[in-house]
Amino acid sequence: MEVYFDNSATTKVSEAVRDIVVKAMTEDFGNPSSMHMAGVYAERYLKEAKENIANTLKVTPAEIYFTSGGTESNNMAIIGSARANRRSGNRIITTAVEHSSVSAPMKYLEKEGFEVIYLPVDRTGAVCMEALREAMNEDTILVSVMHINNEVGTIEPIEEIGRYIKSVNPEVVFHVDAVQSYGKLQIRPKKCGVDLLSVSGHKIHGPKGSGFLYIRKNTKINPMILGGGQQMGMRSGTENVPGIAGLGQAAKDGYDRLRENVSQMTQLKDDMIAQLEQLDGVIINSRKNTEGAPHIISASVRGIRSEVLLHALEERGVYISAGSACSSNKPAVSATLKAMGIEKDLLNSTVRFSFCADNTKEEVDYTIAQLKELLPILRKYVRK
Repeated sequence: MEVYFDNSATTKVSEAVRDIVVKAMTEDFGNPSSMHMAGVYAERYLKEAKENIANTLKVTPAEIYFTSGGTESNNMAIIGSARANRRSGNRIITTAVEHSSVSAPMKYLEKEGFEVIYLPVDRTGAVCMEALREAMNEDTILVSVMHINNEVGTIEPIEEIGRYIKSVNPEVVFHVDAVQSYGKLQIRPKKCGVDLLSVSGHKIHGPKGSGFLYIRKNTKINPMILGGGQQMGMRSGTENVPGIAGLGQAAKDGYDRLRENVSQMTQLKDDMIAQLEQLDGVIINSRKNTEGAPHIISASVRGIRSEVLLHALEERGVYISAGSACSSNKPAVSATLKAMGIEKDLLNSTVRFSFCADNTKEEVDYTIAQLKELLPILRKYVRK
């Protein structure tokens, strides 16, 4: 049996997405900037994708800008808005548990002279609101907080955060990394005071190399890629029409079935957590039920290194992650787990199971059965 429980890293492209991508690549392959009909046909994919995506967020199509994925969207949002608003101040606020595509641009901006404040989180990974209140001042120009943590599945209170930020200063730009929440939660940027929202296509059964950035109308942000003036000059370069077509299809399909998909994933998550908690030396770091993301379980397995467990399960056809896929090939300890105060001896013994709506209870039961066999065996070889 083969079980894929690494859907937070990437998802399988759906058949509907595959079909529209192939059609855009092989039939309607014109350049959308061309004035002839081949270009017009290609441009229609962009228009339809914008409309599909805008409808899921209840925003206007003109506020959707296509990118190569979550990393570009986050970089564009953070660096572009920080530079555009520099005359108003130089303080940026983020959290200690952000994805590297947010934390790395923050370090980059620190070298440019910006002051970056990293908010602490509690044992569950939730942002400390009191720390946010203390950090906000008249020099604050940007606040960036992820919606769902990619490692442990904590849902950050972005509506509460957005309300507070805008009550202090409506001009402060609020950016949300929604890479793990888009397609899993109902998101209303305008209701939450969100000015910039980042999304990646391959997390929602769309193509890799596709994504978008929502930019609220009149938000001050500088472009980072200059050239042909595509997308109103905000993101130059010939658009990835097949990828965008697939992204638009994935967005529509995901939100058409949002309720059913979330229900399926939540049931799997709660069932697996209940069974994991029965295993000796397994500690759950994720919230249960709807208090946490419907698709992510972080579990620390005392006495077994995460890489060892990952490969042992892989040999039995079960695919999981040892953390964020963007950093799982590096030996560094997770900044998220450290910020949450996870015990030191568990930092290198934590794995992530992540679901999609196509996963089944049979796959959960199979994985638990393998763990029951493997854990006692692997612990025998732990160095004393």
